[in-house]
Amino acid sequence: MGHLGIIGGSGFAALPGVETVHRQWVDTAYGVPSAELLTLRYAGRQFYFLPRHGAGHSIPPHAINYRANVQALADLGVTDVIALGAVGGIAADCAPTRLCVPDQLIDYTWGRLGTFHDGADGDVVHVDFTAPLAPMLRGRLLAAAAGLGMDVRAGGTYGVTQGPRLETAAEIRRLERDGCDLVGMTALPEAALARERGLHYALLAFVVNWAAGKADGEVTMAEIEANLARCADAVRPLLLAVVAGS
Repeated sequence: MGHLGIIGGSGFAALPGVETVHRQWVDTAYGVPSAELLTLRYAGRQFYFLPRHGAGHSIPPHAINYRANVQALADLGVTDVIALGAVGGIAADCAPTRLCVPDQLIDYTWGRLGTFHDGADGDVVHVDFTAPLAPMLRGRLLAAAAGLGMDVRAGGTYGVTQGPRLETAAEIRRLERDGCDLVGMTALPEAALARERGLHYALLAFVVNWAAGKADGEVTMAEIEANLARCADAVRPLLLAVVAGS
């Protein structure tokens, strides 16, 4: 089994209680990643951790150097990537604090550097993306959740929007018509880049608010931050269970 890498999302700049073995900046052909790569150890297992938004959550979704982040993990020998993502809930059973392991993505972003195969090397490469989220790695997440007695939604479609602003109610109605259950800002091009580099990639999404128009009133940062804290209490033990079982 290869090395595991975790990409931390909003609210996850570190994993408290885990031994830090090493910290390093990894320079890549695509620039430097969002932050130092942490080599961590838990239950005798070593894994890597990269905060997607940088130290102190300083990089907005549209400005992340996704290519450098994925390349840095690949350069360290990572083969399996679990990405964390704070999302809005669209489907009726995706209420705030729900954990989800989606299986499909729809891309609504624009202008992001979304491929390693940009023609600069003279090659045009097309990768299959029928199942964008690795079934076996998704299965590990769901099995770990079941072992902890956690209620985690298996499957669903995550719509990826540009950000950093939140969506309008009309945009959410459109996403719902398209079949989206969740909405977030970071799963693409991250998942596609991982596929291009041959990495197994799965998402652990946690709902921190109802999407626009799905509840009365505006979406507030106070609500999001409160639900982030609640989700963190569930996400951390689930991640560590996956690490311990890897």
